[in-house]
Amino acid sequence: MTKTDSVQRLPLVDLDWWQSNPGERDALFASLRADNPRPFVPLGTGPDGVVKGFWALTQHEDVVAVSRRPEDFGSGDGTQIFDQPQKLREYRGSIIDMDNPEHSRLRRIVSRGFTSRNLGALRGEVENTVLEILDQMPKSGECDFVSEFAAVLPLRIICELLGIPREHEAFLLEATNVILGASDAEYIPDQSAHGIGLAVTSASEELIRLLSGLAEARIENPEDDLISQLVAAKEDENLTPGEMARFFILLVGAGNETTRNVITHGLLTLTLFPDQRDKWLSDYEAHSRTAIEELLRWASPVVHMRRTVTRDGVMLGDQEFSKGDKVVMWYGSANRDESVFEDPFTFDIERDPNPHLAFGAPGPHFCLGAHLARLELDVAFRELFRRFPDIKAVGEPDRLRSNFLNGIKHLQATYTHTEAS
Repeated sequence: MTKTDSVQRLPLVDLDWWQSNPGERDALFASLRADNPRPFVPLGTGPDGVVKGFWALTQHEDVVAVSRRPEDFGSGDGTQIFDQPQKLREYRGSIIDMDNPEHSRLRRIVSRGFTSRNLGALRGEVENTVLEILDQMPKSGECDFVSEFAAVLPLRIICELLGIPREHEAFLLEATNVILGASDAEYIPDQSAHGIGLAVTSASEELIRLLSGLAEARIENPEDDLISQLVAAKEDENLTPGEMARFFILLVGAGNETTRNVITHGLLTLTLFPDQRDKWLSDYEAHSRTAIEELLRWASPVVHMRRTVTRDGVMLGDQEFSKGDKVVMWYGSANRDESVFEDPFTFDIERDPNPHLAFGAPGPHFCLGAHLARLELDVAFRELFRRFPDIKAVGEPDRLRSNFLNGIKHLQATYTHTEAS
């Protein structure tokens, strides 16, 4: 299929459309999966007269195939739809914007901190953190659920895991909002290219200074934290302070933004589907595993990732690609693919199996923090509903202006406040 045959004028880069039309988005992707699952989306013409754009991959099968073939579909040229300056890409991407051998080296090092054994020992700390945050929920019984709970929890856990002093928490939250919410005027009022670039660069450089300093201190005096494991492990290859700092930007993005958005979407979704909420609460343990997987599928917190074709003649199904072609994987669409999920627009906490792609598809870039995210979600909802069993979302969510993260900036909630027992 040629670009001419498959070209479609689609609003996939229209950030206002993403912010305000969730139902329309679902309908559009459903029609694409059925009639034109790999449309070419034009983004203008280059100085050489060649039409620029990308191939939109909407089916679960294609997203999985591309993710498993890094030799054909590379990440080293960037994972955003639009090419970014190399310096900015290094800030925001870290290992997700790398191909082998650099990718395998860094992933091998950082995976030391994300073994199931390490995370199993973390459960008690996660529980204590959740309870601490719940103790601080407003006694009025009304709150912005994002700022009071969903945004605080994953960031605090990451900081405790790394060994970052609590005094830096407010700065870290502000900086990551700027970096990952750069296309939203709430976080960067000057939405010109210059304004966005300046704000993101400034926030990134401040984060790098903070984490580089902490890493250098741990090299001198290791402690019992993840930074020390990654920069000061004996008889192992370690990250440099600069690599640690850049990895942290990815970690707070993956571990803060995505988990906080699943928690927020979770409360909203369970409010919209009270029968599913009641079923889960009737026996939390019995439904926890499948309910969390369904929340991950439903929220699809990362909207897309891009890959670049590495050589001429690469095939995906019956379609041939050329070197330099961009393909963009739309995870929310893949997670509602009718050929994989029965009744994909039904929220079902008993859905099993549930081969969603909320952590990326299988392959070298599958999310290292998947086990940690699942642990946080399990503890968060268990303790949240134990303390405030009637908590619910009220009003409309204030959605992030982005086509990269399926974010909710603010969500009002009400509950009957009770003291800890």
